[in-house]
Amino acid sequence: MRPLGIDLFAGAGGLSLGFEQAGFDVAAAVEIDPVHCAVHKFNFPHTAIIPHSVETLSAKQIREAAGIGDAVVDCVFGGAPCQGFSLMGHRVLDDPRNKLVLEFVRIVSELRARFFVFENVKGLTVGKHKAFLKELVGAFDAMGYDVRLPWKVLNAGNYGTPQFRERLILFGSRKGEELPDYPPPLSNLVGRKKFVDGLPEGPTCEDALGDLPDADRFQALVVSDAVKTTGFKEPSAYAAELRCLTDDAWHFGYVRDWNPAFMTSSARTAHTAISRRRFAETASGNVEPISRFFRLSAGGVSNTLRAGTDGARGAFTSPRPIHYRHDRCVTVREMARLHGFPDWFRFNVTKWHGARQIGNAVPPPLARAVAGQVIKALGVEPARPAQAISLGDEKLLSLDLSGAAAHFGVEVLPSRRDRKSGVKKRKQRDIERERFAGLSVPTC
Repeated sequence: MRPLGIDLFAGAGGLSLGFEQAGFDVAAAVEIDPVHCAVHKFNFPHTAIIPHSVETLSAKQIREAAGIGDAVVDCVFGGAPCQGFSLMGHRVLDDPRNKLVLEFVRIVSELRARFFVFENVKGLTVGKHKAFLKELVGAFDAMGYDVRLPWKVLNAGNYGTPQFRERLILFGSRKGEELPDYPPPLSNLVGRKKFVDGLPEGPTCEDALGDLPDADRFQALVVSDAVKTTGFKEPSAYAAELRCLTDDAWHFGYVRDWNPAFMTSSARTAHTAISRRRFAETASGNVEPISRFFRLSAGGVSNTLRAGTDGARGAFTSPRPIHYRHDRCVTVREMARLHGFPDWFRFNVTKWHGARQIGNAVPPPLARAVAGQVIKALGVEPARPAQAISLGDEKLLSLDLSGAAAHFGVEVLPSRRDRKSGVKKRKQRDIERERFAGLSVPTC
């Protein structure tokens, strides 16, 4: 029997995928953004999607939504947003902006999870922000959980991903359980100082993108994010795994029924001739001075792919890097390749949503390495599932915020622009309270 996991602040599902590939069944995913919920449901059709804030959810509601009854929850994992680091002389966890972190602690405790994995930005480990981590460790201790110390920041580039991306990982276990240890690095970042002698260099940007046809060749990608093509080139070992051409490509996850003849999540971007000229004049590994876009190097790794902001915080788009060969920004699929998502994994058809979903996600290869350590602590021998599963309804991928909210039967919260136009924060809190006041938790 596969161990059970619960994903909090799930986004599109980078952690969910990594944990599934390590041998977990992800029973439920909690995510407040309905657009992310729709994409998660498409890619993980057997996972209960709970489209709510964690603030008003109880362990009982999560168990009922997931249909797991009183079964043991082996691991709760997620990355709670935490922003309140400016209060000098106060407990950082008392800052209202960090309340979601305490909700993570509460749900782990209420579910009596055997283990937890908390991930977040590297910035929590430096300067005055360390006070936050110390308080968080104390909060877990008060709830009966040990935390693996000293904590570590892991770089996805050391776990087979062609991207420099550092994330704080906290392992925790219920007192009396064996604490997971940090996964040893699997590869060194190309072009960076060697992390561990004797390890191979990881994949490069060319390894990740070199086999993909140029999206600008397909007129269909002006109005769609997918096109059928035979134009794939000979893949690198890294690309072959993401195209599921190798025996071990699925790891211990469920095989998906998908059509590899389609290049998906590849909608074209309309650049001006001036922009294209500036991109073409930018040397690999440098930043284009006007747009501030980073140009990838064929033999190097990507800079950290970022999400930008959602509609509630102004809807700012984070720049996508410039392709190392073409005078354009990378597509969403190319971002996904740089992040370690397999080609069957789909994102919202809108470039802004798709890029945000990737930028917010933990790279699946890093998540898989982390989850594998929890599997070891559980004493479980992972096995490949015998059955394949179908992906969800493709209509889920084209839902905008209003359509996704209607699909899941939830309210659309006011955006920052709405609030500036006169919608008071008090009204937003009232909407939030009313939205989550019901005893039942709708899922899809």
